[in-house]
Amino acid sequence: MKKLLLSVAAVLAFGFASAQDSDGGFQAGIHAGIPMGDAGDVYSVNFGADLAYMFPMGDSFQLGVTTGYSYYSGKSNDTGFGKVKVNGAFIPVAAAAHYSLNTNWFLGADLGYAVYSGDGDGDGGVYYQPKVGYQTETMELFLGYKGISASGGAVSSVGVGAAYKF
Repeated sequence: MKKLLLSVAAVLAFGFASAQDSDGGFQAGIHAGIPMGDAGDVYSVNFGADLAYMFPMGDSFQLGVTTGYSYYSGKSNDTGFGKVKVNGAFIPVAAAAHYSLNTNWFLGADLGYAVYSGDGDGDGGVYYQPKVGYQTETMELFLGYKGISASGGAVSSVGVGAAYKF
């Protein structure tokens, strides 16, 4: 983990030194999704907000950092002793990569750690989100798969999002 953090810091430092065009910068957005797998049995919907800062690394590639808040609304589940509804929430802290296929289409990925901030006790875990999307100079629209893997299981969703580029 220490080597990963040092590597990310080195890449970001290189990004500061080599950033010469104006394609990077702040992005703020929203997302919504449908929980998949075991998470679909417990949660009904996923939504939240995202914040990122991207550093240009060339004409088509950007690296950056991202965080946000991702809320999972719980379903009422019958435990035999009554109905229980557990809401989950995570705060991801991740590195982000963005590759422009052409002027409008891109591939992206986030990789990091998601801190659990929902109801009751819960575990955070490794956070990952591959995505594909459409972009303009000021907006991004994307389709992605969000996963959080912890020792007790995984939470995942398929969703859409939009971001405004500052």
